[in-house]
Amino acid sequence: MVTILIVEDDQMVRLLTKTKLSHLYKIKEAADGEEALEVLDHVHVDLLIVDIQMPNMNGYELVRALRDVGDMTPVIMLTAMNTFTHKKEGFASGVDDYMTKPIDYEELIWRIKALMRRAQIANENRIVIGGFTMEQNTLSTQYNGETISLTNKEFNLLYKFLSYPNVVFTKQQLMDGIWGCDSETEYDTIKTYISRLRNKLSMCREFELVSIRGLGYKAVIHKIGGSHETV
Repeated sequence: MVTILIVEDDQMVRLLTKTKLSHLYKIKEAADGEEALEVLDHVHVDLLIVDIQMPNMNGYELVRALRDVGDMTPVIMLTAMNTFTHKKEGFASGVDDYMTKPIDYEELIWRIKALMRRAQIANENRIVIGGFTMEQNTLSTQYNGETISLTNKEFNLLYKFLSYPNVVFTKQQLMDGIWGCDSETEYDTIKTYISRLRNKLSMCREFELVSIRGLGYKAVIHKIGGSHETV
């Protein structure tokens, strides 16, 4: 079971958050950053939910301390401080996501699941969706045991989409991320690559690449036959 560390000095908020999440996750608690570091010394934690304003060591300091020693455990910063400056400092310190209070716990669970899925993909360099598999280490793609031949650019483009299902990527984001910021490739190239991927994956019912008019593209995952696995 996934273990989450809630770092929050308000005992009532900590208790409520634990109550809302404990049916899905194993919960550990800490009242400030220093206590959180002590917990992390003795317990494996898969994700942290961290407040900003805490005594002894605040949320920014805690996340920086983790990142400085190479600890990339996913962190959601959960705070009442919602200005752009606070968010900017939060992401600059190394957090992976930022939510403001009052807490929408259903949304929090969505965000936890998304971060855990991305962390697993990053650790394993592998995506599995039903009968579809992508192995980043070997740049190999298979569907129901049959190899699908993709160019490196096609592989990288599809891997990006499937790593962030339902996230819309603009053409500029895709150009910068796959071809590089200095590339002179035209936007129509994206359309051509999407078309090629759709043709090569026409037999795959587990997901589809969807065009969002005026915005860009996204991958939509379908639940097939009552089972769906993504790692």
